[in-house]
Amino acid sequence: MDWLQAMVLGIVEGVTEYLPVSSTGHLILAQRLLKIPASPAADAYAICIQAGAILAVLGLYWPRVQEMLAGLMGKNRQGLDLATNIVVAFLPAAIIGLLFDKAIEHYLFGLWPIVAAWFAGGLVILAFARRRSRGQLAGVGEADLEQLTWRMALVIGAAQCLAMWPGTSRSLVTILAGCLVGLPLSCAVEFSFLLGVVTLSAATGYKAVHGGLAMVHAYGWNTMLVGFFFAALSAAVAVKWMVGYLNRHSLSIFGFYRLALAGVALSLLLGGFVS
Repeated sequence: MDWLQAMVLGIVEGVTEYLPVSSTGHLILAQRLLKIPASPAADAYAICIQAGAILAVLGLYWPRVQEMLAGLMGKNRQGLDLATNIVVAFLPAAIIGLLFDKAIEHYLFGLWPIVAAWFAGGLVILAFARRRSRGQLAGVGEADLEQLTWRMALVIGAAQCLAMWPGTSRSLVTILAGCLVGLPLSCAVEFSFLLGVVTLSAATGYKAVHGGLAMVHAYGWNTMLVGFFFAALSAAVAVKWMVGYLNRHSLSIFGFYRLALAGVALSLLLGGFVS
């Protein structure tokens, strides 16, 4: 992998990590288009450059992070409640990930499963947006982060497990689950991002421990640093854009994008351009 490939992958990771379109799916497709062979090192690289996107969100949501840190020190009750809910939401994915990591990589880290997930997720987004616009989702928007209970957080965390299928999107399932348990879209997005910091940090650490040496041996430190830098920069831009966009619009654009992307990826597969 050269520095230009690392830059492209970093930008792809940063732009797509927190959008409901699946960063892992995009990275796997980008790796195939860049002629980077599938390997444990490539899979580890796709996970580890998430650290750049994590850093970007930590910066953008630092006031919330400070609240939670103060809560953990007994100085902010609301911060403690939010931190507790994030830990509760994180636990299902942590357990499932530890138990089935190898099986998930073996069966689902391929473009055919990703295309299926992109397509299904696109339909889900459009159906959700349609029902929401018609007022057919009772309870949506009636709570905020201060009213979030551990049971509601557990539902969001259980939904996050679905995102272990690349192409599904962790942001998508946690945002939709947050809305369905009663959060307004803006609060569901914020909780999804904060939960992502914990979940992605754990995944990055796990991959660094189990695949870090193979990754560095295959690609070197320079490509890691390039990917990290561009992931952080592009994630900061993408998150700011998404928050502003969703204050005025629905999730529908992401549903149409996923369907279009599934069609493009399917054409590439059938045409033999990627495998």
